[in-house]
Amino acid sequence: MEKLCGILFQGISGKILSGIMGVSLVWTAISFFIPLNIYVEIPTVLLGLLYFFKEKLYQEFYNFSKKDFFLITCSSVIILFTGAFYPYILDHFGYYVPTIKWLTEYGLVKGISNLDLTLGQMSIWHIFQAGFSNFSDPFLRINSILLLIYSIYSIERKNWIHLCFLPVLLLFSQSPSPDLPVIIFSLIILNEIILGNKNTSLLFAFSVFIFAIKPTMIWLPILVFFCNIFIYKSNFKRLLFGSAILFLFFIKNIWTFGYPIFPVSIGDFGFSWKPNPEVLKTSSQYAILKTYDMQYSYEEIQKFSPWDHIKNWFLLKGIKSKINILFIVCLCIFSVFAWVKKKKLITLICISLLIKSIFVLAFSAQYRFFIDVFFVIFFVLLHEYLNKRKSIAVFAVLSLLLISLLSFPGFIQQYIPSFQLGNFMVGFKKEQLYQPSVYKYHQFDTFKVGNLKFNVSKNYPYNFETPLPAISASFIFDDAKAGIFPQPINKNDIAKGFIWKTMTSEEKKQAAATINIIEKIHK
Repeated sequence: MEKLCGILFQGISGKILSGIMGVSLVWTAISFFIPLNIYVEIPTVLLGLLYFFKEKLYQEFYNFSKKDFFLITCSSVIILFTGAFYPYILDHFGYYVPTIKWLTEYGLVKGISNLDLTLGQMSIWHIFQAGFSNFSDPFLRINSILLLIYSIYSIERKNWIHLCFLPVLLLFSQSPSPDLPVIIFSLIILNEIILGNKNTSLLFAFSVFIFAIKPTMIWLPILVFFCNIFIYKSNFKRLLFGSAILFLFFIKNIWTFGYPIFPVSIGDFGFSWKPNPEVLKTSSQYAILKTYDMQYSYEEIQKFSPWDHIKNWFLLKGIKSKINILFIVCLCIFSVFAWVKKKKLITLICISLLIKSIFVLAFSAQYRFFIDVFFVIFFVLLHEYLNKRKSIAVFAVLSLLLISLLSFPGFIQQYIPSFQLGNFMVGFKKEQLYQPSVYKYHQFDTFKVGNLKFNVSKNYPYNFETPLPAISASFIFDDAKAGIFPQPINKNDIAKGFIWKTMTSEEKKQAAATINIIEKIHK
């Protein structure tokens, strides 16, 4: 990557980040044609090992002092220990693992969102994870590896504030959540911009790459674009690489979802495999319900006045109202800070975050969509004040706290019951000292509607262990309600993709019988 595109920044962490982007983009391109199985993984790993020794990259580690190497070792032990806990993020079972299974067995499948709308996302981070999931990382702990890289970056660049963020990010180390890479990558790119890195071509390309992992990170490419115009005054040729990545992102989404950006039905090119409008409408209604933490019905929300929308969002029961209030307070504080400082870069950061926040608040104001804003604001406000000694102290205290909470989740369950993820934490198991903890659930039922034979997890809402093709029960209900059902484009080869089709009377009977069985088992 450095030979082809230049150096993002010096050091081993810079090489790793360039490699991550390169491998992810190459695998995204080839996953249109072949699955990301062991035949893709082996050549990639061998090529990486070849360059590691041929270019003598191991010599980079000799640049660390004994104290720095000791700090890297301590942080690595903490990361590996916390990364071995059982996954508890619900998307791990309903989105991450099923997506990775499809990618390793079939690659990118046209119209996969018709089978299960969630799968239409097919994040580039899951493409990266899928390629390494055959033998290098079968436990899906790529996020733990990324945290190791992040700790190396902080120590290598002598930018110690990143160590303060590391313990909080340990909460994402057990699953291949795309939230972790976008937070880490955005903080690194932001740090490089503040340090005066003028390689705008790679900075913009990497910011678009982050956006392609999770589109809620739209603020970062906007920021780099603004910097390119108002600070660096570079020509638009430097945006070509990033524009190419953006084009690949749009093509991937159109292939799997039918529209350029998931889950928004903007940019309708009339592709036959786009989702049914009723299913998209149901999905958008669900997003509105999630904005208010499912505490109001859709009908109640529709009757809200503009003031009710704001008031009820701030007054939700539980911890989420506190997060919402803190979000707005932080934005206000940062806006005042930018106005007082009157520095062009800080002003551009503030404007970029405000643009992102407006988009999030307009579409679905869930805290998981703006959590990165907290990290950015704290970084800009405090990076000049937290030196090595203070940062290591914060890192040690917060790491001890996070390890205690993960090991004894009963504390969260008792004192913060509104933090729902705490209810799915299991706690420490001695087996995780030698092998990461994973769940196994092989119970499923097989059904057939029309030409589609599919599997549904038995008495469980997600299909993380269910053989493909698998559909979540909730989407079966949504499809039946809309009078449609997914069908393979080629009944003899599901790798050719899926479309939706209005059900015949016979297919309606098959769908009704399927729903009846699922409901009986659930009861």
